Amino acid sequence: MRTLSALAALLCGLLLASNPGTATASASPVPLTGKGQHRSSGHRPAPSTSSRPTTRPVDPDDDPNWTAEDAIRFWTHDRMKAATDPSGRHAEPAGRTSIRKGPAVKSPTDSGKHFAGIKSVGTLYGGSAPQTHYCTASVVDSPGHDLILTAGHCQSAHGMFVPRYDGRKSADAQPFGVFPVQEWFRDPQWAANKGANSDLDFAFARVGTYHGKNIQDVVGANTVARTPGFTNNVTVIGYPMTRYDRADQAVSCPARTSVLAGFNQMRIDCAGMWGGVSGGPWFSRADVNGSGTGEIVGNVGGWNAGGPDVPASDPLYNRITYSPVYGDRFFQLYEDAKLGAHTDHGPYQQPALPYSMGTWDAWRHARLLVAGDFRGIGHSGMIALWSDGRATLYLGDGNGGFASERQLLAPNTTWPHAQAITAGNFTGSNQSDLLVRWSDGEVTLYDDVADNGLNTAGTQITGPNPTWPHAIQMTAGHFTAGQDATDLIVRWSDGELSLYSGVGAGTFGRESQLTGPNRGWQDAAGLTSGEFPGSGKWNLMVRWKNGELDTYPITVSELGSAARLQGPSALWTGDQAMTAGNFTRNGRTDDLVVRRPDGGTTLYADTGSTKLGIAHTLIAPAP
Repeated sequence: MRTLSALAALLCGLLLASNPGTATASASPVPLTGKGQHRSSGHRPAPSTSSRPTTRPVDPDDDPNWTAEDAIRFWTHDRMKAATDPSGRHAEPAGRTSIRKGPAVKSPTDSGKHFAGIKSVGTLYGGSAPQTHYCTASVVDSPGHDLILTAGHCQSAHGMFVPRYDGRKSADAQPFGVFPVQEWFRDPQWAANKGANSDLDFAFARVGTYHGKNIQDVVGANTVARTPGFTNNVTVIGYPMTRYDRADQAVSCPARTSVLAGFNQMRIDCAGMWGGVSGGPWFSRADVNGSGTGEIVGNVGGWNAGGPDVPASDPLYNRITYSPVYGDRFFQLYEDAKLGAHTDHGPYQQPALPYSMGTWDAWRHARLLVAGDFRGIGHSGMIALWSDGRATLYLGDGNGGFASERQLLAPNTTWPHAQAITAGNFTGSNQSDLLVRWSDGEVTLYDDVADNGLNTAGTQITGPNPTWPHAIQMTAGHFTAGQDATDLIVRWSDGELSLYSGVGAGTFGRESQLTGPNRGWQDAAGLTSGEFPGSGKWNLMVRWKNGELDTYPITVSELGSAARLQGPSALWTGDQAMTAGNFTRNGRTDDLVVRRPDGGTTLYADTGSTKLGIAHTLIAPAP
């Protein structure tokens, strides 16, 4: 790691190498916490202050006369030595999730990797309180060829942008020079908090010239586009601070986004996103090995300045990252920046947000989950039973998500006694029915619950008894003759496994023993079933106490050999709920949903008998 004196020498060199420039700017709002302005143009005259449609004061951090000489006087050796982290993160996290090195390893999350960087993305230096490079920015297309995009919380005085920063080289050897920040553009309604205005955590800055050249003419420019939705494939690029990542190099992470519940923002889970990546672009596409530019649909920022409210010692600090969604407000700011305007567009009205299933703090109270075609529409919904007795039906959209919800039961004192549930076509209609085993041994069938609800008495298959309280887990499926899921598998407390064929109103049908009492099956922590092999065949899926996951073929009287989906895994241990349904477009009941102990819930689409499907986050895990 370089010494502070070496860092000081580098920055002083960077400043000496830069030239003051004429300019104009472009902006978009970004928050100042979390993972962690001016314009020049040789293509058009910079508009005078009097001609600008300004409805608010120019930012105090703006200084169109800020020069390299001024910067050198400001950035003394003592100031550099006293460098601080503007995000307030000071400690090197213990037990952190580090950037992947060497061959890729299986992980529940994506992982970033170091690379040389691309020329249109670089580091930001600056601040009235001294600091080394503290944020990331990218060059965006503008008439003046002089705009960069970053996070709103990255705005500061005495700024300097270094495209494709190379920490191994001195200032005069930087691959594309250095550019002084002269004017900032940020939405005045942005606020560095955890409220709705954190949706506005983006900003633009106008930079001066380097050796008489505008930044866009030196490195090219990225385009920006409206964020197409909350679920996207992106590549995020940023420069972590050396405090967290001693490599002092760019990090790239390909990731899939999901909605940040309650906000007009996206989230990703990717290891390596340390403080310093704030403002880093989220590319929908990028020509990394060619032009070094691409299309940007987001930037690191948003709620809590772009990351969860956890200390640096928490491994989630560098994994969970947010971005505002680019909509009308973003493009109003972008236009202002291109025109050199500082317009207040009035109070921020958060747009209508997509349906959200909620957050981890609620979902950790979801005791039991079961999937089925409760509406008879050809794909599954999901019922959750909660610790307070509530029951909620989540209506699937047929594309791996959920569009709305319906409350089947309000909080009550009866349904907390439901100990096991499953769903099947037990009554012959085209809608799934719910089978419930109660704490006193009673087993009750509720038919067509989407229409009839759960406030009815249901059909009693067996009354209270001393045997069925030992039915620890049960799952319905299509294992024998017929077309409907009318078979029931039960795992008993002594490890016995039973199959009931032809379950219907008032009857368990025919019972077969799949395996007798044994200690091994007492370690089964969860059961579900589905068309995991394909071709219309159903398998039993078992989650074991050690996190191992297996599937088993079933015949009328025999349990087949196990097929391994994964070995023991801490991620799959603890108090978890599990079900499988037909949530995607392939028309099969092969989509696995798992609720983790902390409430985080994931759908594994198109899961096979030997391989988990693609993971889609339904409920973000606890920060």
